[in-house]
Parts: sequence; structure tokens; C-alpha cells
Amino acid sequence: MIRPFRPYDLAGMYRVCLETGDSGRDATRLYRDPELLGHVYAGPYPVADPGLTWVAYDEHGLLGYVVATADTAAFEDWLEERWWPGLRTRYPRRAAADPGDGTQDWLRVAHLHDPPRTETDLLETHPAHLHIDILPRGQGKGLGRRLITTLTAALRERGVPGLHLGVGSGNPRAYAFYLAMGFDERQRAAWGSTMTMGLRKSI
Repeated sequence: MIRPFRPYDLAGMYRVCLETGDSGRDATRLYRDPELLGHVYAGPYPVADPGLTWVAYDEHGLLGYVVATADTAAFEDWLEERWWPGLRTRYPRRAAADPGDGTQDWLRVAHLHDPPRTETDLLETHPAHLHIDILPRGQGKGLGRRLITTLTAALRERGVPGLHLGVGSGNPRAYAFYLAMGFDERQRAAWGSTMTMGLRKSI
């Protein structure tokens, strides 16, 4: 079942984010704080724009979601004003030092203190972006396609011209999925690929 986000979904979304946070694999072993990954990649989206978050459930509970923003530049401004300040207090900059034990909390802390800005030329044509995560038990059943199709329909209704996302180099299955969904690779880097999809209806 897919439905729009409700506030009580947030804990389940954080759990799914963590359990898919290592290029689609379970990242629980990589984080001392199990909420940190969700604070960066899941939590702010339904707060900033709950109308662009959908969740998927089965008989065992929440097993996937898609989150998005229609305007990445405005969203990044919102993060700076409303979301990051509280987290920076909770996770001081000194926690951004690598402890050398293989955990990755420090990377997420560094991100929230020095978040990257998306390049302007990408946003001119593809201002929306998304994150989608599905637990293994929900994969291979068309759920990801349904979540993204639901999102893109909503973005088209808003008149958004294009959508982008990032996929890590360690997740070739996701890369192939996005190609099958109609995304194109715009740029490749050491970390992975930026992929884009035009949303304007053809005449």
C-alpha cells in the first residue's frame, strides 16, 4: 500500500533510511547514532513539504518511501534557516572528526555543518530532487516504480520542469533502475552519478 505521509510515519522512515543507508545495504553497523542518517536524508523533507512524501506499507510495517522537494534552492535555504541550526547544537562540529573506527557519523555531522549547495545550472532545468529507499523485502515488486511515478505526477501538476537525484557508485542496481525509469546520467564523479529526468509534457 502506498499513501501520503503522515507524521507518525517519521520513525519508520528513519529506520528504513538507516537500513538502506550503505548504498542500498544495511548501514546500522556504520552509525553509533541511528537517527543521524535520517536527519540528513529523510527527516527534513516531509517537514518542509509534506505534500511530496509518500510511504509504502505491508503487513510488517513501513518498508519504503520517497521524499522530494520541488525547489531545491529554496529547500536548501530552508535547511539553513530552520533545520540545520538545531542539529548543529545537538551535533557540535568537533564530532566531525574521523574517529578511525569505521563509523560514519562524522561524515553526516560534517554535512550538516557544511552542507553542499546544488549547482545553479542543474537547478535551472531540474529544480526538484528526490530520495527513495525501499527495504529488501519490498524490492523487485514494482514498488519503486510506483513511488516515483506517484511523485513525478505530483511534480508535473505543480509545473516543475525537471527532477534530479544522486546515485552512489556502489549501487549499480539503483543506477540501472533509474535508467529504466527514464532518468539520464548528467554527470559522473568519484562518488557516483547525478541523474536527471525532464517532466514537461510533450505536445
